[in-house]
Amino acid sequence: MTIDPHDIIPSDGPEPQPAPAPDFEDFELPGSTPDAPIGAAGLEAVHDVPVKVQAVLGRARMPIGDLLALCSGTVLELDRRVGEPVDIFVNDRLIARGEVVLIDNALGVTLTEIVRPDR
Repeated sequence: MTIDPHDIIPSDGPEPQPAPAPDFEDFELPGSTPDAPIGAAGLEAVHDVPVKVQAVLGRARMPIGDLLALCSGTVLELDRRVGEPVDIFVNDRLIARGEVVLIDNALGVTLTEIVRPDR
């Protein structure tokens, strides 16, 4: 039996109420463990996606002629002072600030602030 939408007679009864919002506090993704953060199992699909990460110590603006004249040993003045945090960009979006650290002759950045976008 098929129902023609034109055969439906509107009811004078109360309007149907939307279903209550789901409670995500107890929600678990398939394959997740109770100790894992919510959604952690769902992120496994993107673990191998490459992203560009930049730690920006500072910036400088100069004419092309000065840029071409740069050589080894040239000191380039940046727009930051010693001790100011460096900016951490992921895919050209500012996500954090941090401090430069030296560990086993390798430079790194310790994150000190996570930048939240204005909503």
